[in-house]
Amino acid sequence: MTAPSKLSAWIRRENLRMTGKLLVVVAVMSCFGYALVPMYRAICTALGINVLSLSERQHAVRAEDVRNTQVDYSRTITVEFDANARGPWDFKPATRHLQVHPGELTTVMYTFQNIQPRTMSAQAIPSYAPKQATPYFNKLECFCFNEYTLKPGEQKAWPVVFVIDPKLPKDVRTITLSYTFFEIAGKGKAQAAAPAVAATAGPRG
Repeated sequence: MTAPSKLSAWIRRENLRMTGKLLVVVAVMSCFGYALVPMYRAICTALGINVLSLSERQHAVRAEDVRNTQVDYSRTITVEFDANARGPWDFKPATRHLQVHPGELTTVMYTFQNIQPRTMSAQAIPSYAPKQATPYFNKLECFCFNEYTLKPGEQKAWPVVFVIDPKLPKDVRTITLSYTFFEIAGKGKAQAAAPAVAATAGPRG
């Protein structure tokens, strides 16, 4: 075999090897892309974060459904209320825990106050513990997932109306409802900056 023929054969082999490697990379990336969503859901579940709980929004509970639910007076569930305020504001429930019966309609209030000298926008995301109690904790009214804008010093109170499904597993005796309130980045800053600009534009001399 002549030198040019050997060179051509070597180039073909290298091209085939490179093609094979690229196909492997494409296959791995495709599998990784399909695995991202379940991986993210697993991480959120493990950390108690319920960001992807679209089922909570879709699984709306109607008042008539609650009225038709039998209250199980033979069981008492302790519901603990937690509030995580990740920022310079005041956020807390009116009570830290309640004793409720499955099937019983219950309301608890949460208060939020912006203690900053500027307007801010914020949003709350709920999570539950233990995680197997999540599909049995049904809310008729909740402030979660909504965006709220509060002026400096403004305070608001929001109700959480819920009912625990009587089908809750018997071994679950305590449920913790936790809310994390976080500021929405990029909002409120422009409103806070406006007074400062106006102050510098006053009369001179």
